Amino acid sequence: MKTLEMLSVGPKVIPTATAWYLGDLGEARGRQELFIRQSPQRLKVLREHAIIESAISSNRLEGVEMDKKRINAVILKNSRIKDRSEEEIRGYRDALNLIHGNYKKMTVNEAQIKKIHRISRGEVWDAGKYKGKPVDIIEKYPDGSQEVRFKTVSPGETPEYMKKLIEMGNRGFKEQLVPPLITLAAFNLDFLCIHPFRDGNGRVSRLLLLLQCYQAGYDVGRYISIESIIEQNKERYYETLKQSSYNWHKGRHDHWFYTNFLLYILKTAYKEFEKRLESLSSPKGMKTNLIADMIDKTAGTFSVSDIQRECPGVSIDLIRSVLKNLRKNKKIECLSRGINARWQKRDKR
Repeated sequence: MKTLEMLSVGPKVIPTATAWYLGDLGEARGRQELFIRQSPQRLKVLREHAIIESAISSNRLEGVEMDKKRINAVILKNSRIKDRSEEEIRGYRDALNLIHGNYKKMTVNEAQIKKIHRISRGEVWDAGKYKGKPVDIIEKYPDGSQEVRFKTVSPGETPEYMKKLIEMGNRGFKEQLVPPLITLAAFNLDFLCIHPFRDGNGRVSRLLLLLQCYQAGYDVGRYISIESIIEQNKERYYETLKQSSYNWHKGRHDHWFYTNFLLYILKTAYKEFEKRLESLSSPKGMKTNLIADMIDKTAGTFSVSDIQRECPGVSIDLIRSVLKNLRKNKKIECLSRGINARWQKRDKR
């Protein structure tokens, strides 16, 4: 709540870069309504794909991986889970479904935050409970050494800090001394600095980000995975968190690093949202385009497994069909054969 305290009297000046982001996002939100009204059928495929990517990416940021062959069974279906990783990914999916279906009625309070943590963490002994021991942010170095990068709020102070965070956050959204997107970014940063839970704080922060974006009218996270874009920019994510948390306890930190990062993530999501909808004419063609987009963005060689990782939920038969057509049209070439075959784009010249 140290950032929200700063903003409670309104910033003297909003940085130019921040103002540009806010302007671009305001325009994107306006176009969002038109796209949603005109393309309801195509949005269904995007929603499904976003849930898969979000569940996988948010957990992968925390070091939780899952067998790609199990994606459909764990996320899109309710097949029996096999291990702890699958349980956490299924839990994140359930938390996403809760927010997607109920965000208009949900209130950001302690009970709600604990519920989101409990659902996203699965059957863990302290799911939905604040930490009982100190949990500091540790930075590890290539040589094996490590140091405390940030000391989070102590367990004894956590309940009071969370109470103030929620109170000030809700007041900020109501009074709007600053634009809602700045308030939700401040809330997110303060939540991560408080670090109220033993584990799962990053995942809960991203779920709260989605919830507050939806409540502010920015629905892009329903169709494009915000978590996936954060994962693609994870070095910058951790760096801006480090920059903006410095001197947080003293209330002398610079929150604009992290604020601008989140605004950049949202702007990137809107660009991807519009690009996908404008280039597709049917739900069937959407998955084909997802594969083609992935290949087009790839700088070097790639394999079928690379495409499966970047396009979860897309069948291997469709991937092979797209590769066959692209090869036939001389847009890609096969460099090797077999189960680990590598492909690359052909020189356009």
